Amino acid sequence: MKIEVLEKDETNLSLIIRDADVPLMNALRRIVLAEVPSMAIDEVVMIENSSILQDEIIAHRLGLTPLKTDLDSYNLPEECECKSEFGCNLCRVTFTMDADSTEGTRTVYSGELVSENPQIVPVSDKIPLIKLAKGQKLKLEAYARLGKGQTHAKWQPVAVSAYKYYPKIDIDRAKCTDCGKCVDICPKKVLAMKDDKVEVKNLLACNLCMDCVGVCPQKPSAIKVEWEKNAFIMNIESTGALPPERIIQEAAKILDKQLKEFSKQLKAEVK
Repeated sequence: MKIEVLEKDETNLSLIIRDADVPLMNALRRIVLAEVPSMAIDEVVMIENSSILQDEIIAHRLGLTPLKTDLDSYNLPEECECKSEFGCNLCRVTFTMDADSTEGTRTVYSGELVSENPQIVPVSDKIPLIKLAKGQKLKLEAYARLGKGQTHAKWQPVAVSAYKYYPKIDIDRAKCTDCGKCVDICPKKVLAMKDDKVEVKNLLACNLCMDCVGVCPQKPSAIKVEWEKNAFIMNIESTGALPPERIIQEAAKILDKQLKEFSKQLKAEVK
């Protein structure tokens, strides 16, 4: 397998993966979504809530607030040695909040959550949680744990995990009249006119919609859109809980572990 990094920043990663197949790509995509752990608030103890929102709605909003995650320092609750339903400092992080409004309506933001571990905090301080009118108060304790997206979407470390075939576009110069219809209809602006000739401008943006093929006045079409059978473009967009490169690394480790376990069980059955 050959991997090339197309784009990378704090939350986005785009890769070209060659010499792979659809089952492998789909396994990685599903593991990223469902099995790579991240931290999320799982339990909330309301001490005082005089806002107009019910406790359950506030707890739900807190649970969906992405938290920065440290996979090296914390254990999944089911794998922690404490074996306690309340957790310990190796599988649980405690947050507190004490917010009120004294001078009219105000918004309470995620930055007002106080964590016992300064490394495990909301990915943004500007996520609105609730509005408090004058005289209203919200005081609570919240407990965050590692979890997996297969249990609840709040534990998904990504907003996007997707792949597509690597596109391939050929223009038959002998048949193409350079009318420009394919350029105008392309929703991704893959094609462009240069020196009165149709050219491929942004190949990797192609989503294989085939609009350019359908609009071509030549029959058969002068433009041919295909894809490479064993080459893919994979896009990972992190919620900020984990760096995108760490997410794909963890997915590969989980897949490797699952394959080894499957092989072990298969050998045991054969015996």
